[in-house]
Amino acid sequence: LFYGLGADGTVGANKNSIKIIGEDTDNYAQGYFVYDSKKSGSMTVSHLRFDDEPIRSTYLVSRANFVGCHQFGLLDRVDVLDVAEPGATLLLNSPYGPDDAWEHLPREVQDQILERGLDLWVIDANAVARDAGLAGRINTIMQICFFRLCPVMPLDEATAAIRASIVDAYGKRGGVVVDANLAAVGHALDALHRVDLTGKTSSAPLRRPVVAPDAPDFVQRITAMMMAGRGDLLPVSALPVDGTFPTGTARYEKRGIAAEIPIWDPDICIDCGRCAIVCPHAAILMKVYEPGVVGGDNAPAEFRSKDFRSRDLPGMRLTIQVAPDDCTGCGVCVDVCPAKSKSEVKHKAINMEPIAPHLERERTSFSFFGEIAPLPTGALDPASVKGAQVREPLFEFSGACAGCGETPYLKLLTQLFGDRLLIANATGCSSIYGGNLPTTPWGTDRAGRGPAWSNSLFEDNAEFGLGIRLGLDAQVHTARTLLRELAPHVGGELAGNVLAADQGDDAGVAAQRVRVEGLRDRLLTLAQGAGGSARAARSLLEVAGALVRKSVWIVGGDGWAYDIGAGGLDHVLATGRNVNVLVLDTEVYSNTGGQASKATPRGAVAKFAASGSATPKKDLGILSTTYGDVYVAQVAVGANDIQTVKAFVEAEAWAGPSLVIAYSTCIAHGIDMSKSMSHQRDAVRSGHWPLYRYHPGHDEHTHPFQLDSKAPTMPLAEFAAAEGRYAVLARSDPEHARELLVAAQADVDERWRLYEQLAGIERTTHDGFGHGEPPVTEDSS
Repeated sequence: LFYGLGADGTVGANKNSIKIIGEDTDNYAQGYFVYDSKKSGSMTVSHLRFDDEPIRSTYLVSRANFVGCHQFGLLDRVDVLDVAEPGATLLLNSPYGPDDAWEHLPREVQDQILERGLDLWVIDANAVARDAGLAGRINTIMQICFFRLCPVMPLDEATAAIRASIVDAYGKRGGVVVDANLAAVGHALDALHRVDLTGKTSSAPLRRPVVAPDAPDFVQRITAMMMAGRGDLLPVSALPVDGTFPTGTARYEKRGIAAEIPIWDPDICIDCGRCAIVCPHAAILMKVYEPGVVGGDNAPAEFRSKDFRSRDLPGMRLTIQVAPDDCTGCGVCVDVCPAKSKSEVKHKAINMEPIAPHLERERTSFSFFGEIAPLPTGALDPASVKGAQVREPLFEFSGACAGCGETPYLKLLTQLFGDRLLIANATGCSSIYGGNLPTTPWGTDRAGRGPAWSNSLFEDNAEFGLGIRLGLDAQVHTARTLLRELAPHVGGELAGNVLAADQGDDAGVAAQRVRVEGLRDRLLTLAQGAGGSARAARSLLEVAGALVRKSVWIVGGDGWAYDIGAGGLDHVLATGRNVNVLVLDTEVYSNTGGQASKATPRGAVAKFAASGSATPKKDLGILSTTYGDVYVAQVAVGANDIQTVKAFVEAEAWAGPSLVIAYSTCIAHGIDMSKSMSHQRDAVRSGHWPLYRYHPGHDEHTHPFQLDSKAPTMPLAEFAAAEGRYAVLARSDPEHARELLVAAQADVDERWRLYEQLAGIERTTHDGFGHGEPPVTEDSS
């Protein structure tokens, strides 16, 4: 039985072991693999059997004589030894050596080891992988250790088979990858050590509870069981009758999967907020607060803070805080940090360090950090990186892949508009990490407000989102009509203020909420009576909430927007309705295995494009500008975070349809995901992903098409060389790869020439619905 994390190679190694045992020995072999519902970084369980007799057992191993735990943090939240037989071998990937590992095991694990007389072995596979240049890929390291400890075949034969499989599996990725894996196998057994259990006793702290004791009752009874992998033990009677699950439950799921976490150095920090805006899991947070907060008795002694540099908020303090149990250890925050030490090479304002020495201190600091109230809405301009990042994210700790390029945009969306968001989400990665059980990352603020989120089908999400907009517009129209009718009864001044309210910014929305609450109070009194005004009051109470401005966003990936849902999206953009569309463009069908989409660029290899995509990428943004009334922006947060924030704010403020296309680096691109954001910068520098905003309808925008990036300064081939989806073709068919890259470079050059021409065209006629006026919608009637 083997426990690992998705993308650490555990499952692949075990499939390979089954293949080796089945082909190179006389044994029968069986493998069965169990996954949880998250993306890479999810827990995987591999069930393996081999015997010289035919295997007729069920797939799940219930009595294991070998248990491999490939991630030390799993011991704290999963009973990995539940089915370990007496005398079984336990192999741990441990950051602690044979002399120190025992004291860091939870007491329950110590008890099981001693009671069952287990044979305990440890190896720091992450260190071996790091030294070999494999960055967390521990599969071949743990695999050779398994064959060393489990005498299913001679070790030299197993080693030869593993080496042959490495050459076969990684040969297309180049000699560097092959050599790194071969080196890791060569050094693994030197780092494998048996733990001497003589005189050992159970003395460690008990395992942390699955969820904190202060978690809501539902989370304690239902969600925690699912988190622990025991959801199948829940009776039907325990589940909600109407299927309703609470939101914001990801904050209770302390996965603890990071081997290293970012540690903040306030002495070097320049307050830019870049680490926070790019964090895929909201595990790096930024708060600004009154100086007295850290001077109180409740502040931990080691809680770090610094003076906040701001003319708008002088005298305040700033803290950048990591959520140690929620961080995935992707390293993206360190990659983008621009603040470097003048005296220590490679030391930045935020640095990846092994989690063990910092875990308890950061847990204490994060707990205190959570108690600090966020700045009042509007204290800083939201159309800036700092202003956005001091806001509370209402999308946090999702099950997305470590280093995911999609989730920073969703987090930003909630920081800017979260208390009034209505989201229609197409099926895809964003629906898996966004709306899956047992937990959801979509949450609420301290006032109980947050995004209303729903997932629709892959093919009809745009129409689904339009339906939300039309329904909301109908409610607004009904509410305004009833309020005019009831103005003499509720007060003409109040009714007039509600109807004429300017809700163009956060302050306007907040003021309208106060007015609507006052209106509700008067309506409740009026509704107690009889007659037409009482009936109208009861009707208005049902829809009064619509008088507060809402923000409708239609969210999905390129598979939906460019391909399967393209017809619906085009129809919705053509309606002129006030919907906002966010396309998380990974240039491939990421969720279903990496199939090519119409967003796949020329020369890139994907499923159904094994010889490289032969056609250029569809230019969805430029096609959409031809309607004249659609706001369009192409953004990449890793390349220009300021432009990204501006585009979100402008799109939401535009009263017609808006389309934001966000470049989203993906594990399917075959890149080092710790460099996810700097790779986005290279995508822009090479011209692969130009940044622009097309703003229709404003008189001051004589040039509606605004180029926000400079002319390409990097050859496309240099950008492509860093991606596996291009490199694999360069190795298998170099001549064809060169032909496609030449054509792709021509695509880049021609697109840039077109964009430069568009940026130079002045507006000479009205936009089709009036000079600089936004389109008319129900809520502006």
